[in-house]
Amino acid sequence: MTYQLASHEAPVTDRSARGGTSDFAFQNVIGSSPALRDAVEFARRVATRNLTTVLLSGETGTGKELFARGIHYASPSPGEPFVAVNCPAIPATLLESELFGHERGAFTDARSLKQGLFELAGGGTLFLDEISDLPADLQPKLLRALEERRVRRLGGFREIEVRCRVVAATNRSLERAVADGKFREDLFNRLNPSRLELPPLRDRPEDIPTLARHFSKLVAEEQGMPEKDLWPRTLEVLQAHDWPGNVRELKNVIQRATLVGMTPWIRVDDLDITRSRAALEPLATDDGQRTITIPALGKSLDVILGEAVRHTLEITGGNRSAAARILGISRPTLLRKIRTFGLETVH
Repeated sequence: MTYQLASHEAPVTDRSARGGTSDFAFQNVIGSSPALRDAVEFARRVATRNLTTVLLSGETGTGKELFARGIHYASPSPGEPFVAVNCPAIPATLLESELFGHERGAFTDARSLKQGLFELAGGGTLFLDEISDLPADLQPKLLRALEERRVRRLGGFREIEVRCRVVAATNRSLERAVADGKFREDLFNRLNPSRLELPPLRDRPEDIPTLARHFSKLVAEEQGMPEKDLWPRTLEVLQAHDWPGNVRELKNVIQRATLVGMTPWIRVDDLDITRSRAALEPLATDDGQRTITIPALGKSLDVILGEAVRHTLEITGGNRSAAARILGISRPTLLRKIRTFGLETVH
């Protein structure tokens, strides 16, 4: 992790007034791993520094926009707009006009004055996602805007003061882009002093259970379904996965598993994971099922019931509330069965 301090898609603008405290700003960043805590603490410090330009780097799905919003809402001006734009999603011929605006008559279709995103962001935050794909001819203009805090609309002569903070994000190595001649070194040096590299999910597996339960709960609430928990073996499989798509991939997997699963639990069979560590693949084939056999001479109902309770406790890792839900009985009834069959130590 690195910390250094010193077709046309419309941008997203959020003008909602927020509480302005760092606790609120980062409350949607889920997890308690040291790597994530360090990243949040760094982001909080950056947020308090007026107009600091920030560079967020990290793999796809690590939460760069979530951190950008956190920095915005923890800043001194959380009630100002948050404007997000995905740089490669806007055609290069239109991106300059989107960023800096244009005067009427600046080009053929410029029938009226248009404010650019730097102006629309006001005293808030302009989030430039996938900055590595910024066209080469726009890079010096962005550098000038960052250094002089002024922009000029296309076809205009008046310079307009820039009051917003700029947060840029990339899922590629800007150092490599500079070496390849695809990104200006002076622009990289201007962005790099306040740089935060977000940790990939595979580097913080201890956060996976919390995230998985959080996403499952959200789906259950949205669909009006009973909340589901995860089998211990399911959690092992989730923590063994490499998660190339990071938190976004985990969210999609848990959403699907919550919706398609037919039990009160999310089982290994409910997961749609195609890439796991080869050494741990056998783990994913064991869904934790247990069987009760009845020999030719028969077996009493009490013995079968005792085996069912024991197997269910093993499956749930000793979680008695979960076991009661699976068996379709109340927790007090389960506790009586546990005492009856002498299963107090099963887990």
